[in-house]
Amino acid sequence: MQLGGPPDPSPIRTRFPPEPNGYLHIGHAKSICLNFGLALDYAGRCHMRFDDTNPVKEDQEYVDGILDAVRWLGFSWDAGGEDNLYFASDYFGWFYEIAEHLIRAGHAYVDSQSADEMRVARGTLTEPGRDSPYRARTPDESLALLREMRAGSYAQGTHVLRARIDMASPNINLRDPVLYRIRFAHHHRTGDAWCIYPMYDYAHPLSDALENVTHSLCTLEFEDHRPFYDWILERAAEGGFFQRPLPRQIEFARLNMTYTVTSKRKLQSLVQSGAVDGWDDPRMPTLVGLRRRGYTPESIRLFAERIGVSKAHQWVDPSVLEGALRDDLDAKAARAFAVLDPLKLELTDVPADFDEPCAAPVHPHHPDRGQRRFALTREVWIEREDFQAQPPKGFFRLFPGNRVRLKHGVVVECTGFEADADGRPTKVLATVLPDSKSGTPGADAYKVKGNIHWVSARHGLPAEVRMYDRLFTDPTPDAGDKDWLASLNPAAKRVVRAVVEPTLATAAADERFQFERHGYFVADRVDHRPGAPVFNLAVTLKDSWAKK
Repeated sequence: MQLGGPPDPSPIRTRFPPEPNGYLHIGHAKSICLNFGLALDYAGRCHMRFDDTNPVKEDQEYVDGILDAVRWLGFSWDAGGEDNLYFASDYFGWFYEIAEHLIRAGHAYVDSQSADEMRVARGTLTEPGRDSPYRARTPDESLALLREMRAGSYAQGTHVLRARIDMASPNINLRDPVLYRIRFAHHHRTGDAWCIYPMYDYAHPLSDALENVTHSLCTLEFEDHRPFYDWILERAAEGGFFQRPLPRQIEFARLNMTYTVTSKRKLQSLVQSGAVDGWDDPRMPTLVGLRRRGYTPESIRLFAERIGVSKAHQWVDPSVLEGALRDDLDAKAARAFAVLDPLKLELTDVPADFDEPCAAPVHPHHPDRGQRRFALTREVWIEREDFQAQPPKGFFRLFPGNRVRLKHGVVVECTGFEADADGRPTKVLATVLPDSKSGTPGADAYKVKGNIHWVSARHGLPAEVRMYDRLFTDPTPDAGDKDWLASLNPAAKRVVRAVVEPTLATAAADERFQFERHGYFVADRVDHRPGAPVFNLAVTLKDSWAKK
């Protein structure tokens, strides 16, 4: 958009501009899908830009993590032969040149008040601000001071560069906002080349204009900043830096999700205190956490599509995100048996070396994906909840004298059980009914109401299974003056020693399965190993919180 440049071949340009001071969370996913999605819909381009103007909090680790998250979601910034990866720090020279222009044109001055003095003089929502005693500095004096600031001649906090707009404006953001401050800090890209750094509200519109961005989409908290966004661009255009039309800022409502905290400061506190196991803890709302939990890029894009975009503030329940994952995985995830709370079942009327081959579909709706094959043995594991010594009314699973089908196997009749000194069952005993194997002609002769899953005790694979739930028990944990840490859910992570069917021995990290009757699980992308499987609960088959 600089004067004399060639016409832009792209009809629209959007941008996703995170600050590299933390990992992206589910709220950022909405912005990513919106900005990159609009560019795709209108044959435009979306820029990936880092607003890296605060060297104190930024790090290359976050840059790498953000790029990886955007790619994982399925978006790219190098479409159409253009590599649209940018950093605001690449424009530090331009920002400074425009700052000098603003001083020469009478639109900016160097203020030497302390931060406290400026805060008091700024006024309130009902009272106008007061002019700084340095507001009348001549352009030559301010220009000389700015150059000395740039050269490192002054300590932090001694001077700032401010826009000269209107200290009586009803919009506090127009009361001579700060454009530059002194900060002696090593920048992750520019090193120690600069000791003055631009403020976000100054750098952001100029970055948009330098990149030919047409639609600058941001959340509603920036609505009151739009007049300053426009003011900066108009002054720069008057100085010949940019052509019109200038970028246009458009606001939308940010994502607010119940039972969730998305403040980077608070998320960092959870990590540093050990309340969670890192930024990628599956309980975290970060994209790396959701990925490790088992969420797919498709499910997150579907979620963003379902919640839509508007200016109306809304609270979204996590069940909407969970529903998107269920809908995505239902058609994709291979099925498998897993017993999470094992209780042994012994078939007393078969020999010790009994090894009956059984088969089940990899996916019930996709026969082309083939069959899973496993064996029924004399001893199998069943879920502890599938047996009751004294069953309540309506219980159709195993109890003395009752018959159930071992799914994809045979019909068995419970003949008794063994228990420990406290009366807790340690083994269930049963016999096999003849000609009852699934898929054989005689199997239809048996009508049973119970159908339970199982895993062979001989062939089953021991596994660590991590059961996850919502991180907070309060739907709005950090609203108002609440102690947000008081509602941390102590049951948000539970580790069980489970047994899974032997076909899962070849499961790869990040591979997702439906453990029948339990939910959707993923092989942990960090800790899962051949011979030592670790699975994470991604989402239950139904919304368990709807009953709470």
